[in-house]
Amino acid sequence: MTEPYILVLYYSRHGATAEMAKQIARGVEMTGMEARLRTVPAVSTECEAVAPSIPDAGALYATLEDLKNCTGLALGSPTRFGNMAAPLKYFLDGTSSLWLTGELVGKPAGVFTSTSSLHGGQESTLLSMLLPLLHHGMLVLGLPYSENALLETRGGGTPYGPSHHAGADGKRSLDEHEIALCRAFGQRLASTAQQLEAPRG
Repeated sequence: MTEPYILVLYYSRHGATAEMAKQIARGVEMTGMEARLRTVPAVSTECEAVAPSIPDAGALYATLEDLKNCTGLALGSPTRFGNMAAPLKYFLDGTSSLWLTGELVGKPAGVFTSTSSLHGGQESTLLSMLLPLLHHGMLVLGLPYSENALLETRGGGTPYGPSHHAGADGKRSLDEHEIALCRAFGQRLASTAQQLEAPRG
């Protein structure tokens, strides 16, 4: 049996969502729990396009086993017209076998996103990502306003989950509030998973 871990599963095209994933993983690890970073391959309109089985750089591609065996899930995507990116949706569309067996029921989960514009659909993207988690019976977590950075942020940050404003060129780095919220989210997810896993007397 594997040690408990939080799966930080994301798609990132320009690196901002990947950086958020790393900060969330750092928050998870601050609780002493393992964070497992995984990504998904891009999808193509060309039917013959095939991605290598191992990416050239960054996190490994996620498998259904990664998802099945996780203790909790952080799911991240850049915004695409107010919705999650197609590669992540494609991966989630292939999780019916886990839904049929109820493998994810009762596990804590939450979502995160990055946009190039400040009002570019962050909240609708986060909400769109929550829908499959609810269908899987997962326990949805957000960010409470007891996190001071949520009240002070001038960039990203929502009660639905961490977010980041990457700027029009996609190169704006995470600011101190966005980093704080990513780490707080990772800690909250891991500590909730630990409480749910604790033996009851």
